[in-house]
Amino acid sequence: MVNLGLYVRLEAKPDKATALEEFLRGALPLAKAETGTPVWYALKFGPRSFAIFDAFASDQDRDAHLNGPIAAALMARADELLASPPAIERWDALAVK
Repeated sequence: MVNLGLYVRLEAKPDKATALEEFLRGALPLAKAETGTPVWYALKFGPRSFAIFDAFASDQDRDAHLNGPIAAALMARADELLASPPAIERWDALAVK
């Protein structure tokens, strides 16, 4: 059952919102390649406010994602793109439909 996940809040620097949006769109093939990541969304809430929401069946899959290519690529460009460090929240589902 997919009942564990991550919610990663991202705030773009004022002049980097387009670049961050392009980065997130470009990460989709990497997310598709992760067999342990069955749910992955890149979200936009406003001009500079973004997030990644993903879900996993195990802690091992969640940890693999956190140590995988998307996280590595994001952290490599964090100083360039982000106004503040990513806010990474782990979540565990209490009920699932």
